[in-house]
Amino acid sequence: MAEAANELGPTTPYGKTLIKVAEAEKHLGAAERDFIHAASINFLTPLRNFLEGDWKTISKERRLLQNRRLDLDACKARLKKAKAAEAKAATVPDFQETRPRNYILSASASALWNDEVDKSEQELRVAQTEFDRQAEVTRLLLEGISSTHVNHLRCLHEFVESQTTYYAQCYRHMLDLQKQLGRFPGTFVGTTEPASPPLSSTSPTTTAATMPVEPSVAGLAPPGEAALCLEEVAPPASGTRKARVLYDYEAADSSELALLADELITVYSLPGMDPDWLIGERGNKKGKVPVTYLELLS
Repeated sequence: MAEAANELGPTTPYGKTLIKVAEAEKHLGAAERDFIHAASINFLTPLRNFLEGDWKTISKERRLLQNRRLDLDACKARLKKAKAAEAKAATVPDFQETRPRNYILSASASALWNDEVDKSEQELRVAQTEFDRQAEVTRLLLEGISSTHVNHLRCLHEFVESQTTYYAQCYRHMLDLQKQLGRFPGTFVGTTEPASPPLSSTSPTTTAATMPVEPSVAGLAPPGEAALCLEEVAPPASGTRKARVLYDYEAADSSELALLADELITVYSLPGMDPDWLIGERGNKKGKVPVTYLELLS
């Protein structure tokens, strides 16, 4: 616009108008650059650093804790099964029978299951220790989330204040331009009043300061990780399989399906699901089930 004004004549009404509009556009561009810079420093950079740093670490540790819980449940199931077999093998034989070879076999089986129980108990102690250690690590990480949320709330308010200031500056620049154009002879401006109602007398800072602040931020739920709505989940037209349950599994919440060893269920996967989990169906019940507890059948 400035170059066109110099070529057409900066002293003509059209040239003067082009120059004034060009100056106003420069002011708008400067205000936009200031807003983008402030938004990047006050809000976008802290949020990006949190998502790419602390939040990734927290998500990784939470997933590791979930795997430790599955390992612990599996160890408990193996110990329960070994103790049941040991008790069955230790049943007192009928001494009226004259088959001493059966007594020897029974004693041997009892000793084998006794060793299996000892091994299972040792594995359970190790799994419990690893689970407790991982739970403590995850707890310490989650305790820092509250202070992080407070900081991000402050950053969000500063972002809103910057945006409010930016739009107020743009409105003021265009209002001044409209008034200046109204004083030029030969310009097609019907009125010197602003085309839109003026801003409220409340300053941008005051307006931003009166915005309601939530006392707390919603819990962790990973980003991009929506809660599974089982009522809306429908099995795919193809891709369902039968699976045999290896161990008993107790559901941790309503989104999971409790399992009994040796039962058959129908399983399938949904787009975006954690690869360690499947959707399982048994009758009219459905829920998430861990893959490590299943034997997929052809």
